[in-house]
Amino acid sequence: MMSVLLAAALAACTADTPGPGPATTGAEPACDRTLDAAFGAWARSGFSGSVAISTGGRFECLAGYGSANDATGTRNTPDTVFSIGSVTKAVTAATVFGLVDDGKLTLDDRAGRLLPELAGPVRAATVRQLLLHTSGLTGSHGEDYRPLSRDAAVAALGRLRLAFPPGTGHAYSNGGYTLLALIIEKLSGRSYRDYTASRILSRPGGRVAGGFWNGTPAAAGPRAVGYLDGGGTGQRGDFGGPHWALDGNGGLAMTARQLASWTHALFTGAVVSGGSVAAIGRPGFDLGDGRSETPGWVALAAKVHGMPVLMTAGGGGDVGHNVVVAWLPERQRAVVVTSNRPGMTAEKLLGAIGPALFAGDPVPVPGTSAGAVDGAGIVGTYRLGTGGSFEVTARDGRMEISAHGADGVAALLPPRGVPPGDVRRHAERVSALLAGRTGEGRTERGLIESEFGPITAVTPAGTILADGELRSYVTVTTGGRSVLGWYAVDANGGVQGAELPTGAPALSFVRSGDHYRPDDPTGGGPEVTVAFAGDRMTVTGPAGGTTARRAG
Repeated sequence: MMSVLLAAALAACTADTPGPGPATTGAEPACDRTLDAAFGAWARSGFSGSVAISTGGRFECLAGYGSANDATGTRNTPDTVFSIGSVTKAVTAATVFGLVDDGKLTLDDRAGRLLPELAGPVRAATVRQLLLHTSGLTGSHGEDYRPLSRDAAVAALGRLRLAFPPGTGHAYSNGGYTLLALIIEKLSGRSYRDYTASRILSRPGGRVAGGFWNGTPAAAGPRAVGYLDGGGTGQRGDFGGPHWALDGNGGLAMTARQLASWTHALFTGAVVSGGSVAAIGRPGFDLGDGRSETPGWVALAAKVHGMPVLMTAGGGGDVGHNVVVAWLPERQRAVVVTSNRPGMTAEKLLGAIGPALFAGDPVPVPGTSAGAVDGAGIVGTYRLGTGGSFEVTARDGRMEISAHGADGVAALLPPRGVPPGDVRRHAERVSALLAGRTGEGRTERGLIESEFGPITAVTPAGTILADGELRSYVTVTTGGRSVLGWYAVDANGGVQGAELPTGAPALSFVRSGDHYRPDDPTGGGPEVTVAFAGDRMTVTGPAGGTTARRAG
């Protein structure tokens, strides 16, 4: 998924710092103690990951925070390997421009000419349109962790529909970047993976900036375990493939140090030509609000934060990692932040501190939590008169409330800053998808039925905003079993992300006077408070109060 959040700097200090503070490897450059104190506070509020910042190619800060693996006690460092998700698209775009530099293609070449075996309407899309997500391609060509061969990927892409004629709109497409990877393989005469590693990821001295999370050539080094909502762990990188559902759009892995070094090399002409660097950074499709799509990146105009910034981000899904990269051309500064826990992702952290950092203001610290929650007298199930419910639990001084049913989800997790009409339309598109009204929907139903049995009903279960995207929950009934899942879709109904089965959406709360507020140091989550009186629980949000009664 793509984000437009801004990146920020983290500080490094000694490797023997206890608790959630920074860990480094070797003699890293010192960082300002004020920044160190600020980001130590963010780490204590839940941030777990790595950071690398360089200016002019020289590192200023390298740091690791929190746990890379709870089971082994291994900590995150700047050399911990993370899946970089959709940041892979920036590498694929650079690989395409490497072929342009070599005279193997032009940006106006059509996909069908470069890949003659490709069928379907996407044949008419140009390389430029695929790079800018303006090809019209919508839908998913494969499940991330289901084997998909090269030929099957070509066939699946040929079956996808176009939401609009190429070049006339914008629809973010993973499939479009997999198509670019197939074109790279065709024109280079080598596998996409080997060519990318040797031509685009290679660094001086025989080094390679990372590799792939699954399969070969693999990213070398200790890996961070991703921790998912609900407490489970993400995919470890042992999926045997073939990997064409992810190749080109989301399969790479790197350390924070490697990704920052590679970003500097890319934008200073060490990976592709100066002309290609200019083309990669040049705004292509206007996304509004000072943002523009560029090949593999999003460009933020100077009016947004006082200087031009190029951003790319990726993560979430089955691995449980989140990665954000920023390049500030005027300063030749690369900033990389990674994370491996859902509570305080790299994107959430950067959304909270980025504006101040870029303005030269002091980096804000998270708000202090109020009184601890003991749970006495409030733990239990609370039912709404309209059918939904809340489950209240308490642990380690925090209260967690999960929402069940569309009415419960709407009350507890109203999507902040999203017009109600957009929320409603997203839920409608997900319902249409699972009703099988499109080819992609019929494919999705088939996948669900192959695992859980024939579908007898699909019931909407609420829509939330998470990791910068709307996610509509559904309860899928298959025979005598009900399975909860969520789907994120684009404006054309194409699947952007999904998880089924999954846990109910939930929020953590802390005491604040006579009520409870979300334990959300970034301040970007749902605007709700919760109060208890006798057997009643009242959730108050932008739309007013909702009261539920304790069961039993």
